[in-house]
Amino acid sequence: MGRELRRVVAGAHAATFTYDSDIPQLVHLGAMSDAPITDVLLDRLIPPAGLDKPAAASLVTNPANGWFGEPGVVLTRGGKALTANFAFSSEKSSSNEIAFDFIDDELRVSLRISASLHESGVLTLQTMVTNLGDQELGVHALAVTLRVPQHLNELLLHGGRHAMEFVEERIAWGRSVVTSSSRRGRTSHQQSPSVTCMEGSTTESRGEAWGIHLAWSGNFQLTCDAVTADLRTITAQELLAPGEVILGINETYSTPPLLVTRSINGLSGVSSAFHQFLRAQSPPSKRPVIVNTWEAVYFQHDNDRLFDLARRAARVGAERFVLDDGWFRGRRDDTAGLGDWEVDPDVWPNGLEPLAELVTSLGMEFGLWFEPEMVNPNSNLYREHPEWVLGQPQQHELTGRHQLLLDLSQGEVRNHLFTVIDRLLARLPISHVKWDHNRDLVAHGAHHQTLGTYELLGRLRAAHPEVEFESCASGGGRIDAGIGSHVTRFWTSDSIDALDRLTIQRGALRFVPPEMLGAHIGAPVCHTTGRRHPLALRALSALPFWLGVEWDLLSASDRELDRLSEVIAVHKRFRHLFHTGNTRFEDHSDPLIHQHAIVSHDRAEALVVVASLGSGPRHETAPIRINGLDAATTYRCSLVPLGKQTWALHRGLPSWIENGATVTGSQLADLGLPMPPLLPASGILVHVEQIK
Repeated sequence: MGRELRRVVAGAHAATFTYDSDIPQLVHLGAMSDAPITDVLLDRLIPPAGLDKPAAASLVTNPANGWFGEPGVVLTRGGKALTANFAFSSEKSSSNEIAFDFIDDELRVSLRISASLHESGVLTLQTMVTNLGDQELGVHALAVTLRVPQHLNELLLHGGRHAMEFVEERIAWGRSVVTSSSRRGRTSHQQSPSVTCMEGSTTESRGEAWGIHLAWSGNFQLTCDAVTADLRTITAQELLAPGEVILGINETYSTPPLLVTRSINGLSGVSSAFHQFLRAQSPPSKRPVIVNTWEAVYFQHDNDRLFDLARRAARVGAERFVLDDGWFRGRRDDTAGLGDWEVDPDVWPNGLEPLAELVTSLGMEFGLWFEPEMVNPNSNLYREHPEWVLGQPQQHELTGRHQLLLDLSQGEVRNHLFTVIDRLLARLPISHVKWDHNRDLVAHGAHHQTLGTYELLGRLRAAHPEVEFESCASGGGRIDAGIGSHVTRFWTSDSIDALDRLTIQRGALRFVPPEMLGAHIGAPVCHTTGRRHPLALRALSALPFWLGVEWDLLSASDRELDRLSEVIAVHKRFRHLFHTGNTRFEDHSDPLIHQHAIVSHDRAEALVVVASLGSGPRHETAPIRINGLDAATTYRCSLVPLGKQTWALHRGLPSWIENGATVTGSQLADLGLPMPPLLPASGILVHVEQIK
């Protein structure tokens, strides 16, 4: 049918597609005002010793068309591989959406490629295959491939480990193939289903960058290929196990949504677009300040102690009290009880009602911890239904945290879990469910398990729309836009070490807005690292996010409680700005200085987080430059007190620390505020407000 162009538009953004070999490819993503794409700009040379027609980096690549990279579609029928030859069938479009339909009449398989553009500038791409034949169709791979510009020669990846997730790694992308994947059955601590490609000169506020995120909570693979066809492509897919997806007659398999955005204003432009997109998908929430009981009591549940802890929580200004692991039958440690979702009468002889009533009488909401997808072998549920466990019986000895996974592909299992959780949500005044997931899947596909989790969460949310759900997976093991469409909060990491959290949250903020990331003020000595940090730093690392407290407040002095009340009041004072503003990092010349700002959308106000991660070689550090404000507007800059501030050994302080400063937006961007002498592991919060 020849080369044709199609464009979708949303707000100030546009995406342009072209047909090439019948399967479309994305040829441009950016401002709507950009000049139209023309054929002459899309011509490619025919290389020597190559095919007479160069393979196109179509949205669904096909080896049958001469594509030698990651295949976009791998199908089988009757145990034999199929060579698909899709021909254009039809097209449907609106201003911001388009769908291309293709069919292979001989194989009786159809393919649909759909795209929708959000006004944030985030493009959602999804493909699906349907079996039109009279025999089963095996789907072994179905992926979306993006061709990105050749000058984007660096990658930003995110990964790490338990209690140190989302560590950023910026690497050169030469003539190489870089793969990021997870076979753990969940998003994982080790890898994120996200990648950013950029120019080598791209900074936080300048240069081109493309952000790519696969909205999926199971196994995945992202392949960044700078080798095939001398192009740069990124292929994203659910990583399917052999035989995991078998389609019956007229059945369809759909890929997870792939979210793509492009910024010409640096890495912070990518973050801004993803934040706007996820905020539009997330249900409204007041995001109350939480006190969570885990690090305060662990499994040692005691009525009187928890009642006193609730009173202390109310005293410091908490708005929600969440009872963590240990409340259900037989649960005195992590070796038993998981799956038996009944209140333990030995610990709670009168049930949880008295605690819930006290919490609500103190003006707080009540929340409860669950781990519905798991079961301990030492539990009544496992003894009664071993057939409900995921995997073969010989794998039941391979536990993690002394637990196995329930098979959520079974409707009977999901119905049971819905019944027992629904019963508790109906009986108790529960406003928050912390939904945990504490082990990886082993030697098993995750497709049906992931869809089963989504289905169960969807049923519970529909039955209890007043309840907010939090995704936890030993901290940050399942943070992605797939599970994000079912929850309002992510538990970012099991480490609440203030210094670690600055690093962890920097990576997570690339794709997730701060109000969806749970961040808690911990005890003076961090339980995961053993480091001691002052309250000011612990507060600074948590205030801009969905704030909580994870601290045995019964061990805190009256002075500590008063200071904690003060910093919680600071969060409440600025909560609207923290949770709606535009979050952007700043390019500070000192790599030991962490700096990010939250700027209101009208540019009338900003809050700036500045922290020293360690000792540097200089006495005087570069100023605090703040971008994103109106250049001609005059602002008042002042220090927000977070408790006693101790400075490094210098003679005097910059005058603005005590007296504030009146400066213009252009001065803040070009010159900045003089940096005070921060001690290692300390920081400040700066308030910038327009003078009216």
